[in-house]
Amino acid sequence: MAVFTGSQARPLNGEVSVKTTLSLGKVRVPYRLIGRDLACSWHDLVTSRWLALHHREVDVVHAWPLSSLRTTRVAKQYGIPVVLERPNAHTAFAYAEVERENKEVGISLPEDHDHQFSQKRLELEEREYDEADYLLCPSDFVARTFMDRGYPESKLVRHQYGFDRSRFSSHQANGAEHDGLVMIYAGVVEPRKGLHHALKAWLASGAHEKGTFMVCGEFIPGYAELLQPMLSHPSVKVMGHRTDLPDLMSQSDVFVLSSVEEGSALVTYEARGSGCVLLVSDSSGAVCEHMGNGLIHPTRDVDALTNHIRLLDRDRALLARLRAASTADLEQLTWDEAGRKLAEVYRDVLDRGC
Repeated sequence: MAVFTGSQARPLNGEVSVKTTLSLGKVRVPYRLIGRDLACSWHDLVTSRWLALHHREVDVVHAWPLSSLRTTRVAKQYGIPVVLERPNAHTAFAYAEVERENKEVGISLPEDHDHQFSQKRLELEEREYDEADYLLCPSDFVARTFMDRGYPESKLVRHQYGFDRSRFSSHQANGAEHDGLVMIYAGVVEPRKGLHHALKAWLASGAHEKGTFMVCGEFIPGYAELLQPMLSHPSVKVMGHRTDLPDLMSQSDVFVLSSVEEGSALVTYEARGSGCVLLVSDSSGAVCEHMGNGLIHPTRDVDALTNHIRLLDRDRALLARLRAASTADLEQLTWDEAGRKLAEVYRDVLDRGC
C-alpha cells in the first residue's frame, strides 16, 4: 500500500509506504499558507505523476475529494479502477440543505467554511464523481443523495467507518450514578448539526427537570448567541472543546445528533463504543436500527425527537434494552473491521473492473 497524504501525524505500519505532499522534510506546510485549493491541486499533481511512473505496481486507486481528478485520469489510462471516497452527501445536496438550515436559524457561515457555497468546487467535485469508476459511500443516506441525482446504484459501493476501541469503551454502567437522563452532544456546533433542534426537544420533553444535557464543541460565530435562551437553562452544560470525550460519553445515557446532512458521523461510532444509545436523525448516516439499538427521527422533526427523549427518560427498561443491543456487536464497528470491509471493497471492484 502506498499512501499519499499532505502530512503525517503518526507512524503507520512499516509495510505501508507514506509519501507526504505538503511537507518540507519534517516541517508541515500549513494549508492556510497556500490555500486549500492550491494545496489540493498540488497534492493531485504529485500523486498523478507518481502513478504514471508506478502504474504497474497499482491495482486500485482510492481517491479523495477535491484532490484526485488528474490521478483518476492517469489511472484510467492504465485501466486501474478508481474508488472515490464520499465522506459526505452529494455536495450540491449538502450546500442546499446547509443554506436552508442557516437561513431558518438566521446565521451566515464564515467565508472559509467547508459548506460555504462555491460553484468552482462543486463543478470540480462533480467532475470527480463522473470520472471515478465507483463512489465509496459510508452510509445509505449518502448513497441515496447520489441516486436521487441520477447516479446508478452499480456505481455506488458501501463501506463504513469505525472507532478506536482503545479510547472508547462500553465497559461502564452508564446512568448508574444519576436519576435524571444524561444526554450529550459532541462536535463542531453549527446549524447543520441540528443542536437547535436538540435543545428544543430537550426542553419540551420534560427530561430537563432532573436530567443534564452536555454540549461539547466549539460554536461557529454567532450561533451560541442565537441559542442563548436555551443554552442558559440550568440543565444545559455548555462545555466547549473537550479532550476527555471518552470519559464524558461514558457518563452519558444517550448521544444526540439531529443533523440535516452528514456522511456517517464518526462521533456516532464513538458514542456507541462508549455505551451511549443513539438519538439521531435519518440524515446523520449513523449505523443503528430504529427501536433495535437506537432511535432515529426524521430530519428536522423536533416533535419526534422530543418523544424519543421523553420515552427514554421515562422508560429505563427500554433504555437498558437498547444499550444492551447497541453494545452487543461493537466489534463490527471498530476501525479494524472497517479496514477488513474496505479490503473487500477493493477486491470487489477489482473483480468488476473499470
